Amino acid sequence: MEALVIGGTRNLGPGMVSSLVAAGFQVTVLHRGNTRADLPSAVAEVFADRGDESQLAGALRGRNFDVAVDMTLYNGEDGEVVARLLDQKVRRYIMVSTGQVYLVRAGLERPFVEDSYDGPTIPAPPIDNQFDYKNWEYGVHKRAAEDALTRAHRQRGFPVTVLRLPMVNSERDHFARIHNYLVRLRDGGPILIPEGPRLPLRHVYGGDVVRAIVSLAVGDARVGRAYNLSQDETVSLDEFLKMLADLAGVKLRTATVPMERLMAEGLMPHCSPFSDPWMSAIDNARGKKELAMTYTPFAEYLRMLVDHLSRVAQKPSGYVQRQRELRVVAREY
Repeated sequence: MEALVIGGTRNLGPGMVSSLVAAGFQVTVLHRGNTRADLPSAVAEVFADRGDESQLAGALRGRNFDVAVDMTLYNGEDGEVVARLLDQKVRRYIMVSTGQVYLVRAGLERPFVEDSYDGPTIPAPPIDNQFDYKNWEYGVHKRAAEDALTRAHRQRGFPVTVLRLPMVNSERDHFARIHNYLVRLRDGGPILIPEGPRLPLRHVYGGDVVRAIVSLAVGDARVGRAYNLSQDETVSLDEFLKMLADLAGVKLRTATVPMERLMAEGLMPHCSPFSDPWMSAIDNARGKKELAMTYTPFAEYLRMLVDHLSRVAQKPSGYVQRQRELRVVAREY
């Protein structure tokens, strides 16, 4: 069996590639070569900029695949290109999408369900508000990518299955979200949290996402369908921080600061990554029913991540702003 992975060099990628190899696939990873790949020796690497159609066409020419997993599809134009180049050359195609496609949809309430996807999107925020604008743009472009593949499925039978993910907590999280909280807990200073209502957390463990992808790759493809992947539990930010502090064996200290102040000081999202207003919460019932998906309990995978991060000596890059955070707290209080 032949598998193509587009992307696959960071976060979920290496674990997914290794799992595909273990499942009996001959795996080819297509990427730009900008990130050093930690991949099994049996894996073939092909280098191309997927945004350049001629490069992508050259990399795929003459190749057929049982499954393709696309980790880096971010816009409609690239969706149209990959569906055209892989037309009749892949038996199943899995797009890794995002819960952010619901956040830009007008009028929805959490937790989001797959059948709520269709409908109008919210207007673009002012472009000078780069934080909101870039998040809106990301969600709108991901929708355009999904829509391009859905059209290809309806018009030509392109065998796409879409997986929509919330925030992914994993050992390789390149955003280092849990790690950012952990190092702040351990330095004894307070964690800065925005004032006001706090969004509930309903994320997913990276290992569960890998398992879902491999299950789709080796099983009967659910083509033309989209599935939310999400842990079962919904927890508050306060509950999460208490659990994290207990696992780390330290006292929890927090300080609330107006969001406008944190944004103006450039401290978000690193000071409190799970206070990001662009954080989805999605319902997982369809995937549990149709894909027989099960999820690692939140407390269990959080413990695994804390154990892993306790062995990581290097602090996350977002920790460089820590002294500015503490100065803001000193001025506020």
